[in-house]
Amino acid sequence: MATYKIDQAHSDIYFKVKHLAISTVIGSFKSFDATLEAEKDDFSDLKVSFEGDINSISTNSEQRDQHLKSADFFDAEQFPKLTFTSTSVEKDDDILKVKGDLTLHGITHPVVLKAEYNGSVVDPYGQTKIGFEIKGKISRKEFGLTWSAVTEAGSIVVSDDVKLELAVQFIKQA
Repeated sequence: MATYKIDQAHSDIYFKVKHLAISTVIGSFKSFDATLEAEKDDFSDLKVSFEGDINSISTNSEQRDQHLKSADFFDAEQFPKLTFTSTSVEKDDDILKVKGDLTLHGITHPVVLKAEYNGSVVDPYGQTKIGFEIKGKISRKEFGLTWSAVTEAGSIVVSDDVKLELAVQFIKQA
C-alpha cells in the first residue's frame, strides 16, 4: 500500500457559487490536509481523507470572507473543519468516481467527486509526485447553509449549487 500526502504548495482547493444569478464568486481554502492510499497504479482502489480549515476561506473580499465564516453560513467557531472521507471508487474510462462522506457545518452527506489522474513524476529532489483534477457539486442547503436573500427584482443572491474544483498534487511517502 502506497501512502501519499497532499503537497499544499502545489495544490488548490476551490469552490464556486453563483451570485445574483449573473456572476460566479470563487473561493478557496488556504489551509488543508489530505492523505491518499492506494495499491493499484491506476488509483482505482484509492482511499482518501481530506480536511479543510473553514477559517482559511478566502474569496478576495475580507467582508465577504467574514460573512461566510459567521453563523449565517459556515459558523467557523462551532464547525471549524470541512472533512471528506472516501467510501468507494469506480473507474469509468480515465475518470475515477470517488464516492465519500462530506461533513460540513456539522452535517454529513454522501457525495461523488470525479477525479482525473494526471500522472506521476519524480521531481528534482527524488520525490514521487502524482496529480489529480477533481470536480464535484453539492447543495449548500443540504448542509444547513440556508442563508439567503432576494433582490427587489426577485433574483436569489446566492445559488444553492456549489461547484467544487481541486487541482491537487500528492507526494509519495517513504
